[in-house]
Amino acid sequence: MDRQTLQDPAGSSAGGESRVRVLDVLRAASGGAGVREIAEQTGLHPNTVRFHLDALVKDGLAECRAEGRGRPGRPRTVYRAAAPSRVPAGRRSYQLLAQMLTGLVSETLPHPAQAAVDAGEAWGRYLADTPSPGRRIDAEEAVRRLTQVLADVGFDPAPAGSRPDEVIALRHCPFREVAEEHREVVCSLHLGLMRGALKEVRAPLGVDRLEPFVEPALCLAHLAPAQEHRS
Repeated sequence: MDRQTLQDPAGSSAGGESRVRVLDVLRAASGGAGVREIAEQTGLHPNTVRFHLDALVKDGLAECRAEGRGRPGRPRTVYRAAAPSRVPAGRRSYQLLAQMLTGLVSETLPHPAQAAVDAGEAWGRYLADTPSPGRRIDAEEAVRRLTQVLADVGFDPAPAGSRPDEVIALRHCPFREVAEEHREVVCSLHLGLMRGALKEVRAPLGVDRLEPFVEPALCLAHLAPAQEHRS
């Protein structure tokens, strides 16, 4: 879904990650969910949840209905994720295009994973905010710049554990559906993108490996000292 930054009703920045969290709750609730349940599971304010639900319904990604209780009183409004066939045609087409292209890479290139890493590195360099020639980037600043690139792409990244320069948690992969079918290509592309971004900022860190789908909506990027900084 579109993760561009939006403004919530209170005027604060409400990024696409919050909306994806709401949608993930709806997808996991087979019988639908109400505003209160979604707020409890996401940690968002009920008014913020309503704001995101309204947008999801407008975009055709969710549906709402009044739940009949069989007793007096206002019926509860229940939301559920829209079936894939109900998603607007334009959105389905982009996902189909991504699946077709990744399938083409997998089937026609002799080393699809390495090709994806190389392409990802080129894009990572392009997307990174290059520091001035005389500026030295430390590990903390490198992680900050990398997480910014990942957030701009559509992830919900955050350093994991007590050592933020060792592992970055990547939540809500924006290409999850395609990655589940073509993991070798998509995950290699993301690995290369992170490596390219860190190289572009001359970071003392590099991405040693990417551990995909340790949870349904979580991947882990393991960092290590960059080759030129190793003893």
